[in-house]
Amino acid sequence: MQLIDGKAIAAQINAESRAAVKELMGRGVTPGLAVVLVGADPASQAYVRNKDKTCRELGMYSEKHELDAATSQAELLALVQRLNANPAVHGILVQSPPPPQIDERAIVEAIDPRKDVDGFHPVNVGKLALGDADALVPCTPLGCQRLLVAAGIETRGANVVVLGRSMIVGKPLAMLLMAKGVGGDATVTVAHSRTRDLAAVCRGADILIAAIGQPEFVRADMVRDGAVVIDVGINRVAAPDSPKGSKLVGDVAFAEVAPKCRAITPVPGGVGPMTIAMLMQNTIAACRRAGG
Repeated sequence: MQLIDGKAIAAQINAESRAAVKELMGRGVTPGLAVVLVGADPASQAYVRNKDKTCRELGMYSEKHELDAATSQAELLALVQRLNANPAVHGILVQSPPPPQIDERAIVEAIDPRKDVDGFHPVNVGKLALGDADALVPCTPLGCQRLLVAAGIETRGANVVVLGRSMIVGKPLAMLLMAKGVGGDATVTVAHSRTRDLAAVCRGADILIAAIGQPEFVRADMVRDGAVVIDVGINRVAAPDSPKGSKLVGDVAFAEVAPKCRAITPVPGGVGPMTIAMLMQNTIAACRRAGG
């Protein structure tokens, strides 16, 4: 069984990004990322810190905007417009989920699609569907694809089941894996909570990607022998024996599923590090397209 090490692969990608940033800076351009957080959700604060830290480690320009939880829609839109107009900022990310008074879709649509490094703007979603090479692609799906390629997992002709149909992971990942080329050319089934005989559908997968947001949902009877399993889930659950009283688990019951697999990602240390690494790559791509 191969354990796919997301930390090691992300470190390789970050080394590529560092070299790209150095080359751009040699031409007088520094890729810039602005991350906006509304409220004080601890998990979101940790994500924002990690993104800001990675930016600085790679030599990129970083702006971190931490706004009060009571920030209005109009105030957030005004900040987005200022960032759209700032030539030093090539990528804008508004951390999800925002507080209930914020219309998240309106915020996403207000971001200049050329700076939409999350890849959620309708323009970028459309470009991905059309196969346009200049689409900015959501970071987690892109990270999953890069993991498969780096681990030597052949997707061409493979039966892939993506468990989850969100616009953040499931749908864009299905489009990536169906596209022509390296890391694509797969036959993709998108399964979800309403799928009939879900366990049987999952057992048909050469590659099973779990992004359903339920801790340890995928059990051994849902995975065929020799399958590849990519676990996108990050769930905090109670763990009385842990010093913190909790632990992180994925959407896959790792201990019982791993022995059946040809390859599998751990949680933590699998897909998670890849998401931030791909965010940096998207920001560099946006910088280059802006004339950098």
